[in-house]
Amino acid sequence: MEKVKQHKRLVIATSTLLLLALIVAGVYWQTVPGGSQPSPSPTPTPSSSSSPSPSVSPSPSQSPSPSGSPSQSPSPSPSGSPPLELPSQEIREYQGQDLSSITDFRENSINGPQSIDKSTYRLTVTGLVNKRLEYTYDDVINRFQKYQKVVTLYCVEGWSVKILWEGFLLKDLLNEAGINPQALVVIFRAYDGYSTSLPLDYLLNNNILIAYKMNNVTLPPERGFPFQLVAESKYGYKWIKWITEIEVSNDESFRGYWESRGYPNDANLP
Repeated sequence: MEKVKQHKRLVIATSTLLLLALIVAGVYWQTVPGGSQPSPSPTPTPSSSSSPSPSVSPSPSQSPSPSGSPSQSPSPSPSGSPPLELPSQEIREYQGQDLSSITDFRENSINGPQSIDKSTYRLTVTGLVNKRLEYTYDDVINRFQKYQKVVTLYCVEGWSVKILWEGFLLKDLLNEAGINPQALVVIFRAYDGYSTSLPLDYLLNNNILIAYKMNNVTLPPERGFPFQLVAESKYGYKWIKWITEIEVSNDESFRGYWESRGYPNDANLP
C-alpha cells in the first residue's frame, strides 16, 4: 500500500514539473516577435529593397527657381564611356535632392495618353536646316551623348513636380542637321496633334534637354514616350510630349496649341 502511495506522489511531482516547464516555455515563446515560430529564411530573390543603390553621373544641375533664373549646364556621363547602367525602378532621391514621383503628374493632355510603337516611330528634323534628318528611337538613344539634370516642371494649374530627367541636348541634334542662319524659332509637333514653339537662342544657350527617362525610368506612355521636351524656366505647356517633328523656322508669329488659345507665347515663370 505504501508503495502505491509513493508511486502516486512521484507521478504528481513529475506532472507538476512538466506543467511548470510548459508554462515557462510558453512565456518565453511569447517573447518571439509575432508570437509564432520564425520560419526558415527563404532563398533571396531580386526586389526593389535588395537592389543596389543607383550610380549616377557627377554634378547634376539644380532645378530652376520659380523666378526662372538660369540653371547650370547638365552634366554628361564620363567622356569616352556610356553612363553607368541604372536599376530599372524609379528613384526618389538624387545627390541629396528629394524627387517627386512619376505618379505625381496630373493628366491634362489634349487627347489623353498616347501609345506609340517604338518599332515604327520616327523623329524628323525639318525646316531651315542643311539636311532633313529622320531617326528611329534607337538611333536617338544610341547616337547622342546622354545627360542627367534635375528640373522642376511648373503647371499653370498650380502643381509642380521635381524630376531627374535623362536625355540628350537638343542643340546636339540641331547641330547635326545644320542650322540655317535665318533660323529664329523651333517648332515642336507631337503624335497627338499638340504643338508649341520656343526661340532658338533659348534652346541653344540653356542646354535644353529632350528626355527619354525620368527618375531613371523610361518615359511611360502617359508621360510622353518616346520623347518629352524639358523646357526649364517655362510653364508646363511648353514641355511637349510624344515629340514626332522638330521644325527649325524663322516664323516668330507661330503659335502652338495653347498659345493660339490665349496663353503667353513666352511662358516664362514669374
